[in-house]
Amino acid sequence: MVALTFPDGARRDYPDNITGLDIAKGISPSLAKRTVAMALDGVVADLADPIAKDARIEFISREDPRALELIRHDAAHVLAEAVQELWPGTQVTIGPVIENGFYYDFSRNEPFTPDDLPVIEKKMKEIIARDRPFTKEVWSRDDAKRVFGDKGEHFKVELVDAIPEDQQIKIYKQGDWFDLCRGPHMTSVGKVGNAFKLMRVAGAYWRGDSNNPMLSRIYGTAFAKQDELDAYLKQMEEAEKRDHRKLGREMDLFHFQEEGPGTVFWHANGWTIFQEIIAYMRRRLKGDYQEVNAPQMLDKSLWETSGHWQWYRESMFAAQSAGDEAEDKRWFAIKPMNCPGHVQIYKHGLKSYRELPIRLAEFGIVHRYEASGAMHGLLRVRAFTQDDAHIFCTEDQLAEECLKINDLILSTYSDFGFEGDLVVKLSTRPDKRVGSDAAWDHAESVMQNVLETIAKSNNRIKTAINPGEGAFYGPKFEYVLRDAIGRDWQCGTTQVDFNLPERFDAFYIAPDGSKKTPVMVHRAICGSLERFLGVVLEHYAGHLPLWLAPKQAVVCTITQDGDAYAADVLAAARKAGLRVDADLRNEKINYKVREHSLAKVPVLLVVGKKEAETRQVSIRRLGSDKQQVMSLDDALTMLVEEALPPDVKREKARG
Repeated sequence: MVALTFPDGARRDYPDNITGLDIAKGISPSLAKRTVAMALDGVVADLADPIAKDARIEFISREDPRALELIRHDAAHVLAEAVQELWPGTQVTIGPVIENGFYYDFSRNEPFTPDDLPVIEKKMKEIIARDRPFTKEVWSRDDAKRVFGDKGEHFKVELVDAIPEDQQIKIYKQGDWFDLCRGPHMTSVGKVGNAFKLMRVAGAYWRGDSNNPMLSRIYGTAFAKQDELDAYLKQMEEAEKRDHRKLGREMDLFHFQEEGPGTVFWHANGWTIFQEIIAYMRRRLKGDYQEVNAPQMLDKSLWETSGHWQWYRESMFAAQSAGDEAEDKRWFAIKPMNCPGHVQIYKHGLKSYRELPIRLAEFGIVHRYEASGAMHGLLRVRAFTQDDAHIFCTEDQLAEECLKINDLILSTYSDFGFEGDLVVKLSTRPDKRVGSDAAWDHAESVMQNVLETIAKSNNRIKTAINPGEGAFYGPKFEYVLRDAIGRDWQCGTTQVDFNLPERFDAFYIAPDGSKKTPVMVHRAICGSLERFLGVVLEHYAGHLPLWLAPKQAVVCTITQDGDAYAADVLAAARKAGLRVDADLRNEKINYKVREHSLAKVPVLLVVGKKEAETRQVSIRRLGSDKQQVMSLDDALTMLVEEALPPDVKREKARG
């Protein structure tokens, strides 16, 4: 007998190997009809699986949030079946669920085109309407390889070979069509529903290796309800309009080129925004942090001591020195992180407990290898600047330091216009890590207590646990903000590290004169400044607040009669500290307005003969057809006040 505990706390005994479906039917036919899967001790499983041991059991309906991944997984199988019905001989490879959807990779002579997607969608709906049940079979390794080999599915044969010997070879059937799959799946194909859409096609190398064949990938998404799909598609449409790469071209901010893959060529406008963000962060850190700068390239030995060479080598750029002498043949790594350099700065000179906490900040450029297919504008690059800091403190100071960082992160995000909910995730120990289990236990315990305090301090904050996603040297908080169209972005981090200071023999002198190892807190507020700038651009759709705008205003003339006065306005605005240009071209004013609106200039100061005679300006705001006529002095006073960064405004209000 097996004892099963239900969500209401009830506990019942059942025969060994009874299935979840039999239990649901025994409770009520309606429960069995609406249930698509079950969870045993929190792990989602096929409803038809036999239950071999005592467990907590939950029945999962299609409306359960946990069913969304199943819907998308099943939709990927339906996609694969549809493609093979339409184009016999096409090989299927893998089709995983990904964030916001799924994809499936296919091997065929002709890659898919966008025109193929409506045809495939129509066939998918036919397959879903058949509503054939998902059934699972366990095959021998030899049988699986023989069957897939006979079908010409050579990629599937390779996948079978890659499955560890101690794992079963599971085959899921939907009618006559079947696929190699770990599962689980819902009870039948019809449960996928019609709230799905194929999004785009792309090329992808088999197993992500450029030495392997190029496959044809189809991306799709699916939801439990049509209105959820409609909302997502609307969000994607809005996201396309806000794409920071498009805005970068329109606003003349930056570009990329093949000679520097994954590195940003900043134009003057983009560099202005970048420097405004750094200036903001410097003001926020003033008085609490010491700004430092560690070398860009360090000997391999430091990275071996830190553990990066063992655990992070595949993401690092390294080079051997070119000296002729044998002793000059040293390996160096371009830093992927600032932490080993900051430990060296901390170690330079004896430190007393009275000096702690010591907070070292750096706007350090780091380089990390990203696969070419993973790079995405400013959001995923190979070279970026971190608003990085490392805090060396005692264990007694640790919780307070984490809470101070939390306050700084929250206020910073508010200043940049992210006022919605935030999620703070505690990422715990990964499989590959340094340090003892005892050190990890202690670090995670401290972080868990801090997380609980954070959750109680602000009703904007939601919390979550990210098992196994910590850094190799310690657990971390990940701060996830939400933008104007509801997308989540992970930006800030706080990482507690009991390991790195010990590995580098860093210490401080305790009150009793003994040497003690400090705790090291790694923290970033914006994270990658390049990525943060991209997120900010998309959040505002390029309509940046005046303090961030690279060009805060342009003085535009209506006719050449206003040229001399326009020069006076330009000089006065620049003297007031505003970033202003003039447009004196012999073009119609409506043409100038359209052009500067496309470039997302927040304010146009329009002048002509009448404005020159009265020393006024006509103010046009980005996105508005209305005009406001003011005296030049009043207009500049208003704009200067509006252009103050939010932290400066707070200080000014405090007097």
